[in-house]
Amino acid sequence: MRHYYILTINPGSTSTKIAFYQNIEPLFTETIRHKMDELAQFPRIIEQLPFRRDKIMNFLKDKDIPLTRLSAVVGRGGLLRPLPSGTYRVNEKMLKDLREGSYGEHASNLGALLAAEIASEAGVLAYVVDPPCVDELDPLARVSGCPEIERRSLFHALNVKAVARRVCRELGERLENINLLVAHMGGGISVCALKRGKVIDVNNALAEGPFSPERAGGLPTLELARLCFSGRYTWAEVYKKLVGQGGLVAYLGTQDATEVEKRIEQGDEKARLIYEAMAYQVAKELGSMAAVLKGEVRAIVFTGGLAYSSRLTSWIKERVEFIAPVLIYPGEDEMKALAEGALRVLMGEEKALEY
Repeated sequence: MRHYYILTINPGSTSTKIAFYQNIEPLFTETIRHKMDELAQFPRIIEQLPFRRDKIMNFLKDKDIPLTRLSAVVGRGGLLRPLPSGTYRVNEKMLKDLREGSYGEHASNLGALLAAEIASEAGVLAYVVDPPCVDELDPLARVSGCPEIERRSLFHALNVKAVARRVCRELGERLENINLLVAHMGGGISVCALKRGKVIDVNNALAEGPFSPERAGGLPTLELARLCFSGRYTWAEVYKKLVGQGGLVAYLGTQDATEVEKRIEQGDEKARLIYEAMAYQVAKELGSMAAVLKGEVRAIVFTGGLAYSSRLTSWIKERVEFIAPVLIYPGEDEMKALAEGALRVLMGEEKALEY
């Protein structure tokens, strides 16, 4: 088997994760931490590009990895227009939309930009894999109830798709032949209905569905409207209450699930109530998605960082296991998922898509 060498890049709000793969075997992984005062000098996320690129290049130099060794560079996909699932070649239109923040600003927007610059120097192609804007929604799922607002597909597509493929390999099934429910549970929560491999319905992980460690999730709309027009908050302040300072952190002052579980063990009844309410909402969302699939579900899958919590997963499981067997794949191996997406293209198993 031919060896391909793939550099993967996953920018977060205060870190840049990088990994170097020989096919799908990691030769090294590293998380480059960025201090808040270092990032504070950049008013916009896009202005961090040269700073983060230099950090990556210096690290590669320290590891004695010449750019000529690379077969491809893969970045975490950012906020782009709605797209089908797959591996995309980074092109100028994609880069333009990310530079301008046409569909929103987020640290993940830097993934394709960093990959493109490093790939250009290496003389290879740059890719993104299953960005958060993957959109395979059924037309019925787009209707919101308010004509001015259409439901959007915005979820943890990279990990959800990678875990779904892994589940099928282990069950001896083909992804296009079965239906799955997948709950990615991390800082945000995505609950997905996969019909023969396509995510035909999912809560917008920024604005709908269960509340999460730092997001408010779906709220009673009239009360939210009343809050917005109360004169007490600006748009920016409301946004923070919904994304970043909602959910667990709003109720309990922390987004750290480990800290919440310690409080529960020490007898904190409020912590238990809120934590169990989050599990309750995930279970309720899974029930809704089971209805989308008409009850034809091969398995329910829990993934993401919160799936490490046996307390949380047991609360959810006891409410949904009547639907289908529950499988737990804790964590999110996004770096490997990026490498796998590029490798499928390099080996000719898939054709790279164009943005």
